[in-house]
Amino acid sequence: MKQTLYYLVAAYLLCGIGSCKKYLDAKPNSKLATLQTLENLQSLLDDELRLNYQWPNIGEISANDYYLTDVDLAALSKDSDRRMYNWETDNLQETTSGDWYYSYLPVYYGNSVLEALPGIARNGTNSNDYDNIKGAAYFFKGAGMLSAALTWCQAYDASIAKQQLGLPIRTGTNFNVPSVRSNLADTYQQLIADLKQAAALLKVKQVHVIRPGKIAAFAMLSRTYLAMNQYAWATLYADSALQLNSQLLDYNTLNANAEYPIALFNTEVLMSLSMITPDLLKPSVAKIPNELYAQYKTGDLRKTIFFKSNGNNTWAYKGSYNGDLNFFCGPAVDEMYLNRAEGYARAGKLTEALADLNKLLLKRWNKTMVYIPYQSNNQQMVINWILEERRKELLMRGLRWMDIKRLNRIDANIIITRGMNSGNRILKPNDLRYALPIPEDIINLTGMEQNPK
Repeated sequence: MKQTLYYLVAAYLLCGIGSCKKYLDAKPNSKLATLQTLENLQSLLDDELRLNYQWPNIGEISANDYYLTDVDLAALSKDSDRRMYNWETDNLQETTSGDWYYSYLPVYYGNSVLEALPGIARNGTNSNDYDNIKGAAYFFKGAGMLSAALTWCQAYDASIAKQQLGLPIRTGTNFNVPSVRSNLADTYQQLIADLKQAAALLKVKQVHVIRPGKIAAFAMLSRTYLAMNQYAWATLYADSALQLNSQLLDYNTLNANAEYPIALFNTEVLMSLSMITPDLLKPSVAKIPNELYAQYKTGDLRKTIFFKSNGNNTWAYKGSYNGDLNFFCGPAVDEMYLNRAEGYARAGKLTEALADLNKLLLKRWNKTMVYIPYQSNNQQMVINWILEERRKELLMRGLRWMDIKRLNRIDANIIITRGMNSGNRILKPNDLRYALPIPEDIINLTGMEQNPK
């Protein structure tokens, strides 16, 4: 069943009105033939290989948590990777097409489940499972759309969101419905509605964190509203998540000498999602910027938990919450503390903001050394501290590209550069290239509008 859906979804994502006719005729209604029981639907949503471990990585490729040397850049096997690294706007197909597919695949799975559910009677015996499966379908729809919006759209701006380019909104599995870009306001309205439905229906605690639960839905809503610079809502949903799970991992219990010190499914993980690490982000290639590494103070355990020396005064990242070289990108408790802290600080609640920040950092500090807590009555200073710690805590988590975009929308003036052959490439705030190019095959097959260059 999963393999059949795998091929069907390829057509669903690539086709416009007429181009899929022969394909659909060749595979008559096999899509929902086996989606007849709740067990079938749950099995579909447990396709962890595709729904949990293949999330987009091109935002992380585009961000500034790492750099490549000229030698390593030249050695990459794919020219599209080099072009992606340098923020080029065309000939990126080989690097970008998989990310589009894996953003919309959860949407297709979610719609498949939601279309099948009315054919199954909900009763007193199965109501909990029925609602949980329905909630999971909405979660994957919303999370997939959020991932796509953060990658292929400009930062949300409420004053112009109806004029900003959004994404195709797929509310069903009909291949014959053409893909047409909505505006950004409608895109976010749809994904927020899906995530809110998920939060209302999902169980608080699942049998495993590969399944979405209520806490994960709250966390994704907090991430969404933070991306929109709507801090009150981001704070509310971060608080809702933390009210149900506020357990932080004590880094004093970890082995800094391990190849990957942080275990898969550790206590902070609210839902296990990750990106496959492409060649140019692998530890043997991607170097941590010296200015970032230098920000970790003596006594900060992240300096040895997150990084390993390359032996030549450069550093590689090893701190993924995925427990291997693939980058964790799911919602986690530490992200929620930082979301809530930022929201508190921007609302002038500095005591609450600093309490969250210090609680998190105390779990990152060597217990044999004195931790000096952050203290200030200066709002901008507290916000700056939180943003600095956010970058240090959440690097390589698929969030930096979102943060640069949203912060530049409120005049943070973050400029990022790429050095290559003694020259610099510069990406200025609010550049059109912050909305990454949609894969060329998607544009050619659907006729959708490409992002402006």
